[in-house]
Amino acid sequence: MELHVTLTGRGPLGAALYQQLRHAILTGRLRPGEPLPATRELAERLSVSRNTVLGAYQRLGAEGFLTGRAGAGTVVAAPLAGIAAGAPRPRRPAAALAPRPIWRALAAPPPQPPRPMATWDFSVGAPDPALFPWDAWRHLVARQLRGRRPPPGTLDPQGAPRLREAIARHLGRSRGVEAGADEVLVTSGAQQAIDLVARVLVEPGRTVAVEEPGYPPARQAFAALGARVVPVPVDAEGIDVAALPDDAALVYVTPSHQFPLGRPMSLARRLALLAWAERRSAAILEDDYDSELRHDGRPLEPLQRLDRSGRVVYVGTFSKILLPALRLGYAVAPPSLLPALRAARRLADLHGAPERELALAGLMEEGLLARHVRRVQRIYRARREALLAALGARLGDAVEVLPAAAGLHLALFLRGRGPGAAAVAEAAAAAGVAVEPLGPYYAARARPGLALGYGLVEAGRIDEGVRRLAEVLGR
Repeated sequence: MELHVTLTGRGPLGAALYQQLRHAILTGRLRPGEPLPATRELAERLSVSRNTVLGAYQRLGAEGFLTGRAGAGTVVAAPLAGIAAGAPRPRRPAAALAPRPIWRALAAPPPQPPRPMATWDFSVGAPDPALFPWDAWRHLVARQLRGRRPPPGTLDPQGAPRLREAIARHLGRSRGVEAGADEVLVTSGAQQAIDLVARVLVEPGRTVAVEEPGYPPARQAFAALGARVVPVPVDAEGIDVAALPDDAALVYVTPSHQFPLGRPMSLARRLALLAWAERRSAAILEDDYDSELRHDGRPLEPLQRLDRSGRVVYVGTFSKILLPALRLGYAVAPPSLLPALRAARRLADLHGAPERELALAGLMEEGLLARHVRRVQRIYRARREALLAALGARLGDAVEVLPAAAGLHLALFLRGRGPGAAAVAEAAAAAGVAVEPLGPYYAARARPGLALGYGLVEAGRIDEGVRRLAEVLGR
């Protein structure tokens, strides 16, 4: 199972682990009968000794929170007398963010052309469709269609309640996001979530700060709504908070895996950004687009979990761990924004497709999504390691590979004097190798570099693709 645990700061690690597991049980994130990871597995994941995990498990067992079950290992025990499972959690302030007046009253870029066929397709952000759990998905969709008639009228624009509940539990366990089903809005991918949040929060003419370099479709969505979009430089710790414009109403960031450079935002920079937003009465739009695919280190704390003033809207997608074609994403917003976001979704497309939403809910409820994520994590980690090895062996000092602990791509800067990244990408395409220049991700002058995705190329074929790219650079 996936379980978000953060071990940072001072103090005994065993005590911190005990407290977080106990909190997860008391708040319902871990339910009676659910198995916990094996002690050796959790210790390896958290980079601690097995005795640390074993001590926390034994203490919880002695207090009646955990028990052993034949064939299932350590599981959550039945609720203790006098302790209600799923106790209410502290809620963030309800009125910190206010929608635009028009949304109180009412209570995209053009399609991209198909990718050219490439023998070695290092396109960015593309998961391998061969890894999608087709059989399980067909079964779940067929279950929704079998013997059912379309419901009369329109459905809930916020999304199927079963799916919202499943997303809230999934995010609580895998990312530590604190949200109930009533704070989740199901969307047609993260792009719609970004657009809806901007429509609700940003008046035409107001300033929106974005990362530089950053995600072009988000910049375009803000600009299309009449916002003044200001690029803010990104360094090794994330967006430069000191460079944020004083009048920004919204800051869009990708803190867990900065897009496209891949660096995570440091904890100090996250706290500084939250403090800045509170001082300026600004909103933060946190795009956590692929952090479930973590390959190195401990999971990073989302801004949403660190937020104590209700200023973060958290958006994500299932495109990277499943398929982009499913068009399923979500936004987790403070309660003060949900009525406006529901109205915005209703005006945009009424509601989503119930068969897909309920099929995804089934995939999550039956544990199939967690199993799929574990499987693809192993495969993508092997491809990432193969790509890193090939880049080191084939390109060496010709490039600077940027560190990235998560996701489906790596970014690199070109060193020395040579052809621009766009010319390199064009020549590589002629050799059957698809790579992306970093230039289009910058609003202003770009540093020459490339982005290479490893979602579509099997580990055993990566070295040959990088060898051909090295030949292009050599020429």
